[in-house]
Amino acid sequence: MWVMELAVVLAAIVLGTRLGGVAIGYTGGLGVLVLTLVFGLKPGHIPMDVILIIMSVIAAIAAMQVAGGLDFMVHIAERILRRNPRHVTLLAPMVTYIMTLLAGTGHTAFSTLPVIAEVAKEQGIRPSRPLSIAVVASQIAITASPISAAVVFMSGALEPLGVGYLTLLAICIPTTFVACMLTALLCNHLGVELAQDPVYQDRLAKGLVTLRGETRMQILPGAKKSVAIFLAAIVAVVLYATLISDKVGLIQNPVLPRNEAIMVFMLSAATLICLLCRIDTGKITSTATFKSGMSACICILGVAWLGDTFISAHIEDIKAVSGTILQQSPWLLAVVFFFASMLLYSQAATAKALVPSALLLGVSPVTAIASFAAVSALFVLPTYPTLLAAVEMDDTGSTRIGRWVFNHPFMIPGVVAISLSVALGFLVGNWVL
Repeated sequence: MWVMELAVVLAAIVLGTRLGGVAIGYTGGLGVLVLTLVFGLKPGHIPMDVILIIMSVIAAIAAMQVAGGLDFMVHIAERILRRNPRHVTLLAPMVTYIMTLLAGTGHTAFSTLPVIAEVAKEQGIRPSRPLSIAVVASQIAITASPISAAVVFMSGALEPLGVGYLTLLAICIPTTFVACMLTALLCNHLGVELAQDPVYQDRLAKGLVTLRGETRMQILPGAKKSVAIFLAAIVAVVLYATLISDKVGLIQNPVLPRNEAIMVFMLSAATLICLLCRIDTGKITSTATFKSGMSACICILGVAWLGDTFISAHIEDIKAVSGTILQQSPWLLAVVFFFASMLLYSQAATAKALVPSALLLGVSPVTAIASFAAVSALFVLPTYPTLLAAVEMDDTGSTRIGRWVFNHPFMIPGVVAISLSVALGFLVGNWVL
């Protein structure tokens, strides 16, 4: 029966992929309906804390966008990229990684992708090179962001084992960042040169390729202030999480747990932005960030619920099969995370579904932390919003999805970056712990 149940899971994901956008969340719900009413499985857990954290962070970012904060950040990113255009393949992932690290969501990369594509075209560089690693970096950075739902859950799971919040960040931030930068060096050699690409030459001949040049955006009066408020909220989250941690222990039995603290700080930051920057709150729900963030919540609701329903129903079998294997080859946990995140479509949902079981099987904290970056394999199925945006924004045709779906330019950078992150995670983790 499990084969038929797995077929339902895969069919729901494929259908959602074909419909596109938020529909993958809809079809996830349809899959849960079939698994429960037809196969009699118990509904899995809905990752409500993950969804609520994403909603809170997106609400703050959307307020910052109305105040002009995102435009200001993109303006800074564009200046960095245009000052060093020949190094766009190295600078692009650096920019998207840092923006995701600070914001806790990879959707901030949307604003920088057009700039990356334009700068690459102006220099005659194949846009797929910087775009692919930029998207991958924005996904992997989730596993290093102090305010991402994935990191918060991972920290909570590891604290009983003596690994604190700051220790987790101290391992994940340098290892994932270095891995992305090393992968960027590889990306400089992927694919034929732009001038030799027949697809590009054909589109160029048809007049389908344009150069827009440097954008002249107007920075609103409250832009810098909104960014400062948002960054202050991130610092507050890190400080508060440190103060309530078991290792520091300055606040015993905190009234406000860490997950709720993130939501409160983010919503408070949004309130301050509304008050101090005097923004039109009616525009918040119409921003691109708000729409994409809430769409992501629907996708996570459906797909993560579907995946957890299937995994929870067979968790004992999974434990029986994987327990011995993981004890003999701990690195295989990264492989499990990799393929599970393809189905669950969320770093946080994947961590929530598998990390507790892995720790119960006796997996060491070092193995869990080193493998953590592998929950970022959202690039395998070419349906993630930032991935699709990169494809749409590259009018040269170099960033294209192949006929066989999986042969797209994000696959090699993604696999290499995750592999390097895991390898560096074991190295640094054994040194730190």
